[in-house]
Amino acid sequence: MKGGCLCGSVRYEASAAPLHSGFCHCRDCQRATGTGHSCYMIFEARDFSHSGELRSYAVVAESGAPSVRHFCPTCGSTVLASGAPGEERWTVFAGTLDDPSEFVPEAAIMTRSRQRWDHVQGELPEFSCMPG
Repeated sequence: MKGGCLCGSVRYEASAAPLHSGFCHCRDCQRATGTGHSCYMIFEARDFSHSGELRSYAVVAESGAPSVRHFCPTCGSTVLASGAPGEERWTVFAGTLDDPSEFVPEAAIMTRSRQRWDHVQGELPEFSCMPG
């Protein structure tokens, strides 16, 4: 899987399938995307590489865990996310894929924060918070 930001300054490549993928309805994802959810995929750091300058913005997520979003300083596209420093996983936002059809959602998470106007079609498992 390959992808990047809107202007092409940030690029990434994953050499293995994602560990998890789906829709996140938390308020942070709503604010960051400007819509009702994010479409995400989580990869092991060893299976992932990226290039180009990134800027970062950190918050304490609705789940209580650290959340860092990484975006292109030129076009503003949020491309990646990570957890606490040293965490060995990267989150990729599916809309940044070169071929978005490669995204296969497995679940919807943080549905306790889902807006009534944002329901994705399909039969996915749903979790009101972060699955344990």
